[in-house]
Formats: sequence, structure tokens, C-alpha cells
Amino acid sequence: MTTRTFLSIPLAAAAFAAGLSLDLGARSTQAPTAASPLDPVVLKSYQWPSIGPARGGRSIAVTGVKGRPKEAYFGAVGGGLWKTTDAGENWTPVTDGQIRSASVGAVAVSESNPDVVYIGMGESCIRGNIMPGDGMYKSTDAGKTWTHIGFGNDSVDAISKIRVHPANPDVVFVAVFGKYGLNSEERGVFKTTDGGKTWKKVLYRDNKTGAVDIALDRKNPNTLFAAMCRRTASNTRCRAAARAAACSNRATAARRGPS
Repeated sequence: MTTRTFLSIPLAAAAFAAGLSLDLGARSTQAPTAASPLDPVVLKSYQWPSIGPARGGRSIAVTGVKGRPKEAYFGAVGGGLWKTTDAGENWTPVTDGQIRSASVGAVAVSESNPDVVYIGMGESCIRGNIMPGDGMYKSTDAGKTWTHIGFGNDSVDAISKIRVHPANPDVVFVAVFGKYGLNSEERGVFKTTDGGKTWKKVLYRDNKTGAVDIALDRKNPNTLFAAMCRRTASNTRCRAAARAAACSNRATAARRGPS
């Protein structure tokens, strides 16, 4: 297990404060009121303390849990999935001995059933040393037990992002990066409507272009936006910003997904 410190603390703290998943668009629909603005003096006093764990490892995946403001998960790219139930006072690894890969690159919790948790394995934030994964896992008991639900058999090195339908925990979209340096047919955006028993490829460009991010419109979950990253054996550096919108070498336009 890696001994580096957890680097995604601000995101985790934001998740605790909101009590929400960090999915794009997961914002409150309540209109802001001008009658009670936050005092600028109070805002200046805000700081981001490290909430650990010191030995959790580098992380690119973190989420809060809607309705459970003190509960959150983060995925370490070399240390599995970790969970807190007390707003970061204590962290517990919840996948040890249950998953084949130690690299968790994506995590999502169902809003309608917070006991349902999905994790995608492998690191899609490309750098000098990265760990591949072995597909997707699912928990239906808030992280106590895990079941492999696809993209195994060494067919996919990394799952980039997971988005769960806000009203149906069985409907899930995943951005599949594919293989790091080889052509791969298992790239693009995949969808399941049965909780991961079967998967359908719903967005595909070619065997060199993987999906790196998905945004889901929570008011109209049939509307999706996906970012794609084209990779070749001679061009293997993809900036971290690719996870949010594009890739340093090529990006495709966002497109609307199917219902």
C-alpha cells in the first residue's frame, strides 16, 4: 500500500458540508436568498484542514453521500476504497481482501439508495507511474461486501468516471478509458439498466479513443455529456485536466446520450 498522503481533502470536505455526491450538477435547487449573505469576515476565516488518512495514498476519486452528511468515500489509486462515517475523524479501508486490483479511480453512490456504491478500477489520470484496474465493482450494503460486475479479464485498464441515475440505482453510466497503450474495443461510454448484470456501449468513437468524464443532467437524466480522449502508443501523456473536459492532444465534442 502506498504511503503518500491523501490529496483530495478539499473535495472531501466539500462533500461533507453539502451531504451530496460530487457528481456534476448535484447542486441544491433552492434559489439563493439575498437576505442572509455570509459575512465576508467569516468566509476569510475558512480553512481547509487535512482530514487524512496520512497513509491513504494519492486519490482522484471522492464522493459524499446524500442524506448522510458525515459519510464519504475516497478511492486511493494504490490503496483501495476508504470510508468515513464521522466526517473524516476516522477512515476505514472497506475493500481489502475483496477486490483484485488495489487501484480505485472512480466512485459513485446512489442518491436514491445510499447503500448502493459503485467503484471503477484503474487510474485514468495518466502520469509516470500508474496502476491498472480490473473493471467495476458494486456494493449493496454501504461498502461491507463487493461484487465484480464487469470489464474484467484484462480488457480494461481504467474506468474514468461513474454516474448513477438520481432516481434509479440500477441505471448507471460509466466512462471507460480502455487500455493504456494498446488499441481496445472496450472504450467509450457504457450503460447498465440492471445494476451491472449487463452493459451496453452507448458512445464509441474508435479503438484509440477512451471516455474520460461524464456529466448527467439531474433534472433530465436522459441528457448526458461525455468527454473523450484519443490516445496512441506514441502519445501517452494526457493531462489531468482531461478528466474534467478534454485531453491535451485531442478531444471530442460533448454529445447527448440515449435514454
